[in-house]
Amino acid sequence: MSNSAKGKSTTFKEKQQVVYPLQGVGQIQEIVEIDFKGEKTLYYVIYLPVSDMTVKIPVDRAEEHGIRAIVDRKEAEKALDLFSQEFEPVPADWKMRYQMNLDLLKKGSIMDIASVVRTLYARKKVKELPIMERKLYDSALQLLVDEVSFSLDVSKKEVEEMVFEKLEVDPDADDEVDDIIPDDDLDEDDEE
Repeated sequence: MSNSAKGKSTTFKEKQQVVYPLQGVGQIQEIVEIDFKGEKTLYYVIYLPVSDMTVKIPVDRAEEHGIRAIVDRKEAEKALDLFSQEFEPVPADWKMRYQMNLDLLKKGSIMDIASVVRTLYARKKVKELPIMERKLYDSALQLLVDEVSFSLDVSKKEVEEMVFEKLEVDPDADDEVDDIIPDDDLDEDDEE
């Protein structure tokens, strides 16, 4: 922290890992005071390794930008467990689906990010995603993997394997078998 920024209260500390929605997981390199339009303002200087980018966010607007701390282990595990739960079908119109998922990503909670990954992964298994959704899916997956790897203190590769393993588990596999078999091929006993 620069000398002039010392002593001022901030939500986050230097060297702390944070999530910047739609951008990625980063580390606060320093907290600096910058003269902007004649006023001294505190800024977080955040390095985002996924894009090799450094951004400066005013401390008093960090929450508005969705900057938040990395979740704890329990919350990360809860997000991974979301993949094995049933969920509502999503709109067939990709534009509506894209906007809905983009809004969730902008909120930036790990549960919202996991929900986007789950939804788009399921959709991808049915039909190829349009390029915009593919990019959104890739971003959400990257963000989820990065954050969970920090939370659980395991490699990104291990987290990615966990994510795909859990995504492949179908919460209502029995229902899908019934959907695949035409109704006229079922015995009356099986239709219950």
